Amino acid sequence: MTQRLLVVDDEESIVTLLQFNLEQSGYEVVTAMDGASGLQLAKRQTFDLIILDLMLPEMDGLDVCKQLRQSKVMTPILMLTAKDDEFDKVLGLELGADDYMTKPFSPREVVARVRAILRRVGHAQNNHEDNSRSTSTLSFGNVEIYPDNYEVYLKGQPLELTPKEFELLLYLANHKGRVLTRDQLLNAVWNYEFVGDTRIVDVHISHLREKIEPNTKKPIYIKTIRGLGYKLEEPQLND
Repeated sequence: MTQRLLVVDDEESIVTLLQFNLEQSGYEVVTAMDGASGLQLAKRQTFDLIILDLMLPEMDGLDVCKQLRQSKVMTPILMLTAKDDEFDKVLGLELGADDYMTKPFSPREVVARVRAILRRVGHAQNNHEDNSRSTSTLSFGNVEIYPDNYEVYLKGQPLELTPKEFELLLYLANHKGRVLTRDQLLNAVWNYEFVGDTRIVDVHISHLREKIEPNTKKPIYIKTIRGLGYKLEEPQLND
């Protein structure tokens, strides 16, 4: 089944370039030239991935990303920015983007990045229609992870995680009790170089803590190992 992508960018030349190269690679591409139109399309239709420019008329990419996540639209988002500015990148990730690229970029680079993202979430899409829980389960404390279905439950209630948050939590759970450096997590969860931009890991750890920790200021699951990285632990819970 052909995968559908939404490209939201106000530069006609970039939209045309991306649409041509992505369609040549076998994807179905829908386009929007402003943030408001892109937001409505993303809410009303189903897409496998959204390519979203940061600087847009009507509504910028950060607002679009924020509103989509608030509306529980968890489609992977690849954010484009013309600014080589860490603040914009980190803020986009904090609002729920899964990845980013800085302009200028080559069409081949975009296609490769799209393929990498879709490959990571492909397992979830293949199991989307399977509502039964897998017998392959990882658990710690009150958290249960069902890798085959890309599902996470906290005290029996399903959690809404972005694809990247799920991959990070799964990797931590598979290495429970081990100290993992930020660089290790970057290499394992993001399968390309971020040139040492380990702030990305911190942002996603913060998101996970907000969703699974009883008290984010005193985490019982994901512990910070000062000067090294993070470790997922099995807490002693009171009945």
